[in-house]
This record gives sequence, structure tokens and C-alpha cells, in this order.
Amino acid sequence: MAVVWRPSVTVAAVMERDGRFLLVEEDVEGRRLYNQPAGHWEEGETLAAGCSREALEETAHGFVPTHLLGVYRWKAPAEDVTYLRFAFCGEVAGTEEGRALDHGIVRAVWLTLEEIRELRPRHRSPLVLRCIEDWLSGRRFPLDLISYFG
Repeated sequence: MAVVWRPSVTVAAVMERDGRFLLVEEDVEGRRLYNQPAGHWEEGETLAAGCSREALEETAHGFVPTHLLGVYRWKAPAEDVTYLRFAFCGEVAGTEEGRALDHGIVRAVWLTLEEIRELRPRHRSPLVLRCIEDWLSGRRFPLDLISYFG
């Protein structure tokens, strides 16, 4: 019987305010890395709702997705995992002061594009910068591009 390939589906939020992007600094397998607020899509939720949930859990900031930014495939070289990332852009909707961040998240930090580029060796994946560059290029797709059945 053939092994069935199943990519790991993730959602990510590209959050911008006043020329700065909200990233999370996180501990991953002994390394301190930067990523968009992102995580695994959970059963029973829409992709946009999963993105809002992950953004809140990792940054204590509310996030309302308004557009799909893109769908990205990346195979992590150190693992036998292929990630299928649905990235969203939208509106930052307040902060829950005092909210504990997810396990492994050191902090949420607003950074300029130049600061993000300088941190490239510490990006969790090449998708971090690519998603921001796609956002800056004006790339946007309507949320109803995604359909759900059953």
C-alpha cells in the first residue's frame, strides 16, 4: 500500500500598522526565530477564522482577515514535512493587554521591512519575507475564493 502524502496546512496573518509588520519571536528546537503569527488549521474552522485565532493566541492582537494574500507550499529541509500556508491580510483589531502568549512565543514585535530583511537568517521559513513582499506588491484575493463543502 502506498504511503499517502499529507501536507501540513497552516494559516498566517500579515499584519501591518504604520509601516511596521507584526512578527512573533519564538523558540523553535533550540533556536530563536521570527515568523508571522501562524499555526495549524484546526478542524471545524474556516481558514480565516483559524488565522484570527492564531494571531490572537500568538500576539494578543485581534485580527480580522479581509483578503487572502496567497497560498504557499514549502518543504522544510530539516524535516520531512511540507507546509501548505494560507496567508491572509486584514485589519488589526485591538490588543488584549495581559493576555498570555502561546507556549514558545517570546514576544510579538512590530518591525520595519528593513529590520525584517536584516533578520532573514533567523526567519522560520522563506515564507516570512515572501508574504510581506507580496503584501507590499498589492497582492490581494477575495475571501470568497475559498469554498467549504460538507
